[in-house]
Amino acid sequence: MELKLINDQGQAASTLQASDTLFGREYNEALIHQLVVAYQANARSGNRAQKDRGEVHHSTKKPFKQKGTGRARAGMTSSPLWRGGGRIFPNRPDENFTQKVNRKMFRAGIASILSQLVREDRLAVVENVALDSPKTRGLAAKLKGYGVESVLVITDELDENLYLSSRNLPNVLVLEAHEADPVSLVRYPRVLITRAAVAKMEEVWQ
Repeated sequence: MELKLINDQGQAASTLQASDTLFGREYNEALIHQLVVAYQANARSGNRAQKDRGEVHHSTKKPFKQKGTGRARAGMTSSPLWRGGGRIFPNRPDENFTQKVNRKMFRAGIASILSQLVREDRLAVVENVALDSPKTRGLAAKLKGYGVESVLVITDELDENLYLSSRNLPNVLVLEAHEADPVSLVRYPRVLITRAAVAKMEEVWQ
């Protein structure tokens, strides 16, 4: 599989030979969907909580007499049938949302996403994205030269200047090769990978 290698002006300079296993895999929509859903579910903190009828702050006094009103009988206003009453099956903070994804499935899903990015011309390889100093303006100018705005940058090792420069850019995310996740790969319209990161990803994900 040949990947497009671009120069500082965003023009195709040459090509880079990459692994067909990682960048030439068939598109598997069902697997990618399962992977993204599981990744987002596993990131949930599970801190939502609701109250049942025994926990809501209500009086236990009977709201009206049993007979003669024409209304349905009621024992207390904390009933789930009443507005402001407790929930029948309330959400609890200890609810577990995690979903298990096998390692083989995860690697296959990552390879399927990367391969689709290559087919859609959303992935490009650059020699290096290093900066001399941690300046947001410098990184913004560099990305503008590449012809991208909202982009995921993947490097083999996280450069401190690059990381600090990207923090104030809302549509830019910098990750190391082994930290690439399915949600970030799908979310950003463009992905830039350094030449060294391609070799690192082939080592990690194959």
